[in-house]
Amino acid sequence: MSRVIHVEGLSKKFALHHLAAGENYSTFRDALTTGLSKASKNLLHRQKDQDKETNEEFWALQDIGFAIQNGEKVGIIGRNGAGKSTLLKILSRIIEPTRGEIRIRGRVASLLEVGTGFHPELTGRENIYFNGAILGMTKSEIQSRFDDIVEFAEVEKFLDTPVKHYSSGMYVRLGFAVAAHLEPEILILDEVLAVGDARFQKKCLGKLQDIGRDGRTILLVSHNMSSILQFTNRILLLNRGKIAFDGDSSTGVSEYLKLNDESNSTRNLATNVPWIGIKEISFNQAAMDKGFNKAIPFILELELQNDVHDLTVTFGITNSIDARLITAKTQIPCISPETSKIMLELPNHRLLPGTYFVNINLSTPKERIFFTEKAISFELIADNIDDPLLLAHATKGKDRHGAYCPLEWHS
Repeated sequence: MSRVIHVEGLSKKFALHHLAAGENYSTFRDALTTGLSKASKNLLHRQKDQDKETNEEFWALQDIGFAIQNGEKVGIIGRNGAGKSTLLKILSRIIEPTRGEIRIRGRVASLLEVGTGFHPELTGRENIYFNGAILGMTKSEIQSRFDDIVEFAEVEKFLDTPVKHYSSGMYVRLGFAVAAHLEPEILILDEVLAVGDARFQKKCLGKLQDIGRDGRTILLVSHNMSSILQFTNRILLLNRGKIAFDGDSSTGVSEYLKLNDESNSTRNLATNVPWIGIKEISFNQAAMDKGFNKAIPFILELELQNDVHDLTVTFGITNSIDARLITAKTQIPCISPETSKIMLELPNHRLLPGTYFVNINLSTPKERIFFTEKAISFELIADNIDDPLLLAHATKGKDRHGAYCPLEWHS
């Protein structure tokens, strides 16, 4: 495969301006309410104190380097503020880098936010031709795809209306249709599909699959890890402006979830009930019976000050991409400080081999009093499966996490 994107030493700096302590900007409203003369004095006073103001350098990207081959489907993930959108804007030539080198071969179509690349005063029809011209396409090439674009976007009724009157959903539908149907060599998408309705999102995901089969290069930013695993074969994980991971999608998503785990915290929500907290929760691996779908034992030990009545314990079992697979709930009539250790079992789970996480919620009939995400992780191994078909499925890698349900049929 030939290289279509090469990035070396890419950095982007923004200047952050901070006012001096107690200093406020003078606004037009201030001028009207306090009088022009007073506003003028405030302006002069502010000019005298400019030496007290500070400017801070913020590096959104720091020495980023990577190469993308033709036909690769790359997911760019990271927490908010990691530098994902800045990177895509630089690759789309919307903003310039502070330093570094970028080489791109091929036409690039970008859909980074609602209305990207559209002129608000032009109609939908005119913007289709406008975007095509930006991509370097001839009028005849655009016309050959025009009907498909309009049909996909479902905006035929408003085609000759200026796009400034479009809703955000109409913007996204037309923007994605243009970007996908004008056949760029490189397609860059930044979480914009979240604006559309569920039916259109499904339609767009199907189109992405078609684009992938055509061998074109896709760069996709999304916080939906299921979509990332489904449509990408490589991950660039950004953290604080630097590449924290560059490799296969399954491992990249796991690394991303580990970063998120660092910010997860246990929250005690108790207000009008006796204080309650989790002292320990453990997964009893040694107590597990061999064989698929056997009960999974847990030990939950609480710290109590007084008796708690009608305590509801809820387990949310999630997989490696934070998808909720099982919600298990039980109610305990009364628990006291002397008997605060609870033995729990998760029966008939039908989970395939893999690593899973447990979210815990404790509540009484009056209120929710405690919640923590990923309080514990546990692993099911292939040795726990008797069915040879399931054992074969468990070795497939990233698709192994989930639940199994047998099929029934009647003649």
